[in-house]
Order: sequence, then structure tokens, then C-alpha cells
Amino acid sequence: MSSSGPEAFGKDLPETMTWEELDQLPGDVAKDVELWEGRVVWNRRPLMGHQRAARRVCNALEVNARRAMRAGTDGERRQCWEVEVETNIFFKADKSSFLTPDFFVRRCLPREADTFTDDTVLVGEVLSNSDTDTRREWKMERYAEAGIPWYWEIRLDIGGTWDVASVKAYDLYTVDQSGHTVQPLRPVVYMPVGEWEPTGPSIDFPEPFAMSISWEDLAY
Repeated sequence: MSSSGPEAFGKDLPETMTWEELDQLPGDVAKDVELWEGRVVWNRRPLMGHQRAARRVCNALEVNARRAMRAGTDGERRQCWEVEVETNIFFKADKSSFLTPDFFVRRCLPREADTFTDDTVLVGEVLSNSDTDTRREWKMERYAEAGIPWYWEIRLDIGGTWDVASVKAYDLYTVDQSGHTVQPLRPVVYMPVGEWEPTGPSIDFPEPFAMSISWEDLAY
């Protein structure tokens, strides 16, 4: 994979497609495809343990989101969040660029509304054998450039128990470019702000809503 973007895969698919063309494909084909600037990107389906971890993280986030929404008082505007797994997040109005994170949090939208980056407050990926460092870094850069405030990474004990081995949270950070003759390659990046392992305390984090996730919630 080149550093400029993902590679196109799939012998039976053209190198480039519009969203409308992709939407006409059978569901069992389309679910394995992402688009970036109109280019076809093969997104291989993960193993069951990977999907189970994503679902359990999503469930835990949703419990905390619902608790935070109920905690709002009538005297203030209540915030509303929706949490879901494996849903397309669109980066452009024409849907020529989208990625499918393993889980995400968005502001509440009308039922069945498409998810765009402007409404997304957190994206997360469960890392597995198919996630190369290049692919991982490329996706992080795209999420950061789009201005999504929070990014989470879930690492699994692959080859062992398939339990969650660590959870890492990143905050969006704007690099100070003043007073430098050499400008950074990425003016907006993610910085790690929290990391948890099963031998430590529960996952307590204040953003985008107050949350406390026990390791029992994520156990295999």
C-alpha cells in the first residue's frame, strides 16, 4: 500500500466506482468495499473474535451514552448520541469517499440518515492481523483530517484468548505551526490521552460523554 492512499482490490470490480454504482452491487459484495476518492478499496471481513470485541465495546459505549443522556436536566439542552458498529462514514457529499470503522458514536440524526464526518464524534477500530501499520496510520490520518474529535483503538490477544488486550484513546490535536520554518506534514493529528489494560482499572473517560467501562463488559 502506498502512503498516498489505499490500494484497489477485487478482480471483478473496476478500479473506480461511484456510490450509486456501488449501491447497485449485491449486499454480500458491497459490504466488503470502501471507496476513497472514487477508488475501490477491499475491506476484508474480520474473524468472529474481532467482530465480537467490536460489538461488546459498542454495547458498553451505548450503555454509557444512554446514561449520560438521561442525566441531562430539563433546564439545559440535552445532548443526544447514537452508537453503532460497522456503518459507513462519508467524507464527501457525493459519497465518493467513505470508511467503515468497527464502531462509532455520532450525534443523533433522523432515523436511517446517512452518517457524515461532521456528525461523528468518535470512531474506533479493533486491530487484527489484516491491519498493517500502514493501513492503520492511513485511516487515522483520514479521520483526523476530517476533524473527528476522538479515536479509539482496541487491541486483541490474537492467537491466545482473543480477549481485549488494551484500549487506547486519542484526542484530536492541532499542531502549532507558528515560529517554525519547517512545517509539519500533518497539521492535525491524534494524540494518545488514555490507555487501559485488563490488569489495571476500569476504562473511565470523560469524552464525548462521561463513561466507565469494566473489563467484565468486554470479556470474551
